[in-house]
Amino acid sequence: MAILEIHEISSGYGEVQILWDVSMQLEEGKLTSLLGGNGAGKTTILRTVMGALQPKHGTIHFAGQDVSRLPAYTKAELGLVLVPEGRQLFTDMTVAENLEMGATPRRARPKMKANLEQVFEMFPRLKERRNQRSGTLSGGEQQMLAVARGIMAEPRVLMIDELSLGLAPVLVVQLFEALLQLKKAGLTILLVEQNVQMALTISDYAYVLSQGRIDMAGPSRQLMQNEHIRAAYLGI
Repeated sequence: MAILEIHEISSGYGEVQILWDVSMQLEEGKLTSLLGGNGAGKTTILRTVMGALQPKHGTIHFAGQDVSRLPAYTKAELGLVLVPEGRQLFTDMTVAENLEMGATPRRARPKMKANLEQVFEMFPRLKERRNQRSGTLSGGEQQMLAVARGIMAEPRVLMIDELSLGLAPVLVVQLFEALLQLKKAGLTILLVEQNVQMALTISDYAYVLSQGRIDMAGPSRQLMQNEHIRAAYLGI
């Protein structure tokens, strides 16, 4: 059953159109990857779904409700949560304070203590640094904190933009292992990721975006064997 349905969305910035009739579905409890080269429009999809951009055409349904024109804070209250590219942490605040800010949605407040225990178990390094200002963390630790803050919002759908960008391989593995844990717990995830092989390995389904349009879609294992994907993204 689809929890998020994007139907023929066209969107962009001012007069510049980036997306053209994009349609996607996220099955509840599944991990879906959104792949594509730089400038393909991946972040624009996330920003449009979240409400930072208004679609020019098309509709977005979340849990059966038309949310196409709702503001981002209302979507967050419903359980649609974005971990943005660049993390956008409150750098002068501590790790613990950033996590508390993640629990701002009304639906997340009663579960703040349980979710805090979950993210500290998932990311022990954050527990060790809970009283440290987030701006002094390493890049990998900041990305852990960004994901953890998203979890604190009690998401029904967690969207993550460029999870592994600029991180050391060992930290990338830790973050992908965390996603697998969330997936096993039944969380629906939409992942925008430059590491195509890792993304296809852990996801159930994938969409490939090219020049603002969906170029290809299918089960991740199937796309992993596709000659075009292997040549263009995997270097095989």
